[in-house]
Amino acid sequence: MVVMVTLTSAYNNPASAASRVKSVNYFISRECNYNCKFCFHTQTNTRKLSTGRAKLGLQLLQHSGTEKINFAGGEPFLNPALLGELCQYAHEECGMAVSIISNGSLIRPDWMERYGQYVDILGVSVDSFDPETNALIGRGTGDTTKNQHVTRVLKVREMCSKHGILFKMNTVVCSLNHQEDMNKYVTTLDPYRWKAFQCLILKGENSGQGNDINDARELQVTRGQFDAFIQRHSEQNALIPEPNTVMQNSYLLLDEELRFLDCSDNGKIPSQSILEVGVDRALAQAGFDEEMFQKRGGIFEWTRTRDGGNIDKSK
Repeated sequence: MVVMVTLTSAYNNPASAASRVKSVNYFISRECNYNCKFCFHTQTNTRKLSTGRAKLGLQLLQHSGTEKINFAGGEPFLNPALLGELCQYAHEECGMAVSIISNGSLIRPDWMERYGQYVDILGVSVDSFDPETNALIGRGTGDTTKNQHVTRVLKVREMCSKHGILFKMNTVVCSLNHQEDMNKYVTTLDPYRWKAFQCLILKGENSGQGNDINDARELQVTRGQFDAFIQRHSEQNALIPEPNTVMQNSYLLLDEELRFLDCSDNGKIPSQSILEVGVDRALAQAGFDEEMFQKRGGIFEWTRTRDGGNIDKSK
């Protein structure tokens, strides 16, 4: 009965949210195999929806105007079957552009062979090209002689090229990497987009207070340090800088229960689930800054070509 009410509500009011929910990020699970010290979406639980209920959520988003869905986590490839089915459903049944953000450690060739055709953009977190720095951050093993994060990133880049998927990089600029010069490696990887985020502190996740799993306070950088990193890489055309003032409220985030997360008060306050109240009512509780979303370039060419042509990187 709840499902029928939710569907009816979403279908009767598709225009009310359409301009606001064009791009949505869905954290399918908080589970992760890395321990990045600055992470602000930590493994506070291991819950995830069934495939059927997750697909229903995608259907609700579609009818409310969502054009692009980004699957993230945690590490989404810890649930490869669920992730693959959602990518296929979003592309084939909902007509959405599909992107994924991953740490790159669990992406397998067989998964790409089966589901890569449904993915438009695959983003990988790349905070450093130095094994010691990656180990200190928590990306991969803490043993610097065995840290293979960069090697894995290169393999993912090759798989993206093979399957025609647009390759993206995400970098969190923090006290451990803000002086690094990544130009040589970024040029080699040639990402479609490169997001550089200023290390962000959120209560309940990484503030070092209460029951927070992480304490990222020592990893914070000043705006001046962040800007210096951006200036050092200013010749990288794919670079998109996002300091805290731009990033914090300009993303629509759905957690593992399909609840929008309001970060406006430096924490994460969940809305009611879109499965219970529909997209419109949940969106009203999201704390979303649509103006900043537009200003930061939240709308871009997010559908890859599937006919062998090249996408215009300037768009």
